Amino acid sequence: MARKWLRNGALAAVLAIGSLGSIGIVTGGFVPSAFARDYSQSGQIEGTIAVRQLPPEAAKTLNLIAAGGPYPYPKDGVVFGNFERLLPRQARGYYHEYTVPTPRAKNRGARRIVCGGPPKQVDNCFYTDDHYNSFKRIVE
Repeated sequence: MARKWLRNGALAAVLAIGSLGSIGIVTGGFVPSAFARDYSQSGQIEGTIAVRQLPPEAAKTLNLIAAGGPYPYPKDGVVFGNFERLLPRQARGYYHEYTVPTPRAKNRGARRIVCGGPPKQVDNCFYTDDHYNSFKRIVE
């Protein structure tokens, strides 16, 4: 809990300072992944991932979303709250989450696809393999 508070507090401080123009964003060289997020968007997305770069299970999940199911997990399709505010802000109910199966996992695992907009729409989807700690926008 304290770690999450510290992360969110530090992020808020960086964003506040950045909005004053007192701090610049590093655009080249090595940057630790915790600081490599793209703050130019309204959310904090760590770049993009092409559909062909997704694990095969994620590509299959994306196809299921486009088809409208059926989904293998009862929680697939539920509203994603975006409580961490890592995705661009939208009204509650805009985002829905879907499980990406993890081979050899005993539960749903940490991988998810979160899509925004109406059902079956896959042009505004994000992939996370660390249970919502970071996201990449899925692109063609």
